[in-house]
Amino acid sequence: MTSVSTPLYFPSGGGFLFGWLHQPAAELRTDVGLIVCEPFGYEAICAHRSLRTIADACAGIGVATLRFDYAGTGDSTDIEDDEEQISRWCGDILAAVEELRRRCGVRRVYVLGVRLGALLASLAPIQGAVDGLIALVPVVNGRRYLRELRAYQAGAAADGPPAAADGTLEVAGFFLSAASVARLTGLDLLKVTSSPQRVLILDRSDLPAAGAWADGLRALGAEVDYRSLPGFPEMVSTPHAALTPQLMLDALLDWLRRLEPVPLSPSPSPSRLPSPTAAAPVEMHFRTVQGVELIERAVFLDSERRLFAIVCAAASIPGAAPPSTRRGVVLLNAGATSHVGPNRMYVELSRQWAARGYSVLRLDLAGLGDSNTRPGRPDNEVYPPRAIDDIALGVEYLRREHGVESVTLAGLCAGAYHALRSATAGLAIDTLLMINPLTFYWQEGMTLSDLQIGEVVRNPGIYAERIFEPRAWRRVLRGHVNLPRIAAVFRRRIALAVGSSLRDVGRLMNIHFSNDLGSELNRLARQHTRMVFIFARGEAGATLLRLQGGSALTAIVDNCRVHSIDGADHIFSQSLPRRELQRLLSSELSG
Repeated sequence: MTSVSTPLYFPSGGGFLFGWLHQPAAELRTDVGLIVCEPFGYEAICAHRSLRTIADACAGIGVATLRFDYAGTGDSTDIEDDEEQISRWCGDILAAVEELRRRCGVRRVYVLGVRLGALLASLAPIQGAVDGLIALVPVVNGRRYLRELRAYQAGAAADGPPAAADGTLEVAGFFLSAASVARLTGLDLLKVTSSPQRVLILDRSDLPAAGAWADGLRALGAEVDYRSLPGFPEMVSTPHAALTPQLMLDALLDWLRRLEPVPLSPSPSPSRLPSPTAAAPVEMHFRTVQGVELIERAVFLDSERRLFAIVCAAASIPGAAPPSTRRGVVLLNAGATSHVGPNRMYVELSRQWAARGYSVLRLDLAGLGDSNTRPGRPDNEVYPPRAIDDIALGVEYLRREHGVESVTLAGLCAGAYHALRSATAGLAIDTLLMINPLTFYWQEGMTLSDLQIGEVVRNPGIYAERIFEPRAWRRVLRGHVNLPRIAAVFRRRIALAVGSSLRDVGRLMNIHFSNDLGSELNRLARQHTRMVFIFARGEAGATLLRLQGGSALTAIVDNCRVHSIDGADHIFSQSLPRRELQRLLSSELSG
């Protein structure tokens, strides 16, 4: 049985939540529905595609499934910085349960919680809202979970700012308020005194931590199925390499299939959602803190409903004159991260810019985020060969539906690469905002695990520094150093430098070389395309730009600006450099 997924917004706690309803294409089990509660922060970013796959699979066996973003996360409306998120998110789960019952008429609702989502979901059954719980690698103890987050923060930001003294916590760019940290500190599932009747716990096999909780639930009279299975680390390690934990998914589907059906009542059949083509616009209206009313709309850009995006724009004001210049921005996936961007940066930027009069499209390329994968292509493909086709559809949509005249492409890492490639391929683009590109040329068949260009431009200097260190020579003598790889790095570094010089000479003599970044930048400058490169200081891409751009960079300074930001990592996971990045982007966007 196949499934159909539909985007939706629904109210919760005075705001709106964004979600996806996955329904079977054929017969719906009206007695069972499922809510998917995502993990927190970076784990949610990595697991996004896997949770979509899980929701599709559950719908494929007849179970209507709703996955959603908590308030202040993903595409849902923002919340105040000091709000206690744990209670708010528990309320969001209850709102999702109500929405699923209203839309699909299911009589029993089960909640699937992943990591922190499992801890949150375990609180909802206490209020009698759901019939059962599925916990995937649950957070059992809030205090221990906070220690994990702080350890991750300390390791990822060893040279960054110290931990906040006000009780808040920021991990990989995701924020927990002081009140949320305090609430988490006191949560321990081993102390819970009530339980739903049916519970499935899918623990990780390498570091199982929920066995004692399973025993405690059994003591409370619950019917508990506890299994420890492999696959979880691969789901949350990194977005571009994330894999669905197949054994966990199989166990979940088997458990759902074995649920005893509830006899049908004589009441009328529940209403089903209208077909996607007949549905009303999927949108939400909300106000910024400055009082500007914005509209966010979930859209498909092609007739096959493969390419998904969310557009954010200011609401039209009756009687107001239209803006003299309609401006639009397309935000492109940062690697395999979905359209919300790393640390939800794209959502923040799009709403800031929409409040200033821009129409901003957060686009998922095919195979990424919430867009479908093209036949014959893999999921989570960071450099898909038809990315330019997808971007062209996004630009066309803004021009057609929002009357956009001036278009900016913006993106981080692979998004920066695709922005540049779209402009060089001939798309009519006015401004390029490119953040931390790692490469300027990608060929079909290359992989992210190949000898990376960043290694080529950065490592020779590191090797030169270590040549006089006795410890380095001891590692060489013990065979702990990959000498052939070091030799390959130096060969490619020399080739880059020689190639850059040859291309500089060739441009003077009007000789054209392939993969000549300097010539491409010159051509874009002659077309009056504004180019802005922003790098975290020390990023290899900045050195690569100077090498491959060559002398052209000094010749096009009026059309090409290069900025560096101190104290930043590749995805700007720390709040201070991230705010500086947002300030720079907003300044350069307005020219």
